[in-house]
Amino acid sequence: MSDADLVARAREGDTAAFGTLVDRHRSAVYRAARAALGSHADAEDAAQDAFLAAYRRLDSFRGAASFKTWLLTIAWHEAINRRRSLTRLWRRQVDNRPDDEGPLVMDVMANVASNGPTPEQAAAHDDLRRGIRQAIRSLSPKLRDALLLAQAGEYTYEEIGAMLRVPSGTIKWRVSEARRVVKQTLRDRGYGDVVD
Repeated sequence: MSDADLVARAREGDTAAFGTLVDRHRSAVYRAARAALGSHADAEDAAQDAFLAAYRRLDSFRGAASFKTWLLTIAWHEAINRRRSLTRLWRRQVDNRPDDEGPLVMDVMANVASNGPTPEQAAAHDDLRRGIRQAIRSLSPKLRDALLLAQAGEYTYEEIGAMLRVPSGTIKWRVSEARRVVKQTLRDRGYGDVVD
């Protein structure tokens, strides 16, 4: 059964039809929310909010875009709203601990007893990951959002454009520019041998 058929049935009150739509698009909605939020728990909450909002707004779906694109647009905006409110909350709660210090120590300790990389290799890898995260966080929101959605690998540029409400050509440029800026930031921080 197509999405259009399921939407028509859901509009007539068939909750099972909407449940099928949820099952069909759960992964894509979660990944969009995760790209915006970075946290599994926050992404789950935003995805639930998006499905609830979509159900409430089902009558506003006109079919100009696919149901998936319409739903992803709702999910993206729910996640961005959540990110804004979380950012406000984080700003109120100043935390002076270094970023991810606890997990880094635990990762190094786990690697000491394993046959995996040496503690030095693990620390260097974690340092690089932290550098990449910081470089991505330092991007403007427009570049960061486009990059994270593209890197999720689940969306076309057209779908990302619909979610962010800009042309797909703009999305292509933003992704390219974000990658260039991240690489340059990593080179400037001494990771040139890794990104070249």
